[in-house]
Amino acid sequence: MKSVLIVEDDKNQRLLYEQELALEGYGVLTAANGKEALDKVQEMHPDIIIMDINMPEMDGLEAIGRIIGKYKEAPIIIHTAYSHYKESFMSWAADGYVVKSSDLAELKETIDGLLTRKSAAV
Repeated sequence: MKSVLIVEDDKNQRLLYEQELALEGYGVLTAANGKEALDKVQEMHPDIIIMDINMPEMDGLEAIGRIIGKYKEAPIIIHTAYSHYKESFMSWAADGYVVKSSDLAELKETIDGLLTRKSAAV
């Protein structure tokens, strides 16, 4: 079973994503901020990471930089309500970028595509 780490500070969104991805057959880990995400990545080594940007304690861009510095194996998807971050060079380190929507189809497709590409590369 592939594992997904969802990093989202909004409790209700985090729960929604957790339920939706569990129904898709993923093992789901969650974190409420970038600092917590770093701990989870070191402990659990998820197959893919879904990262929000604006969060307390440590934002998503800083967390991405630290994760990539130590753990390069997992693809990272930026999942944010703000489309303008896509233009920021800090977001270029991510493997995917999805603007939040009530329809999670694009997020699920991006996850599937990145995990398929990762499996093919191994």
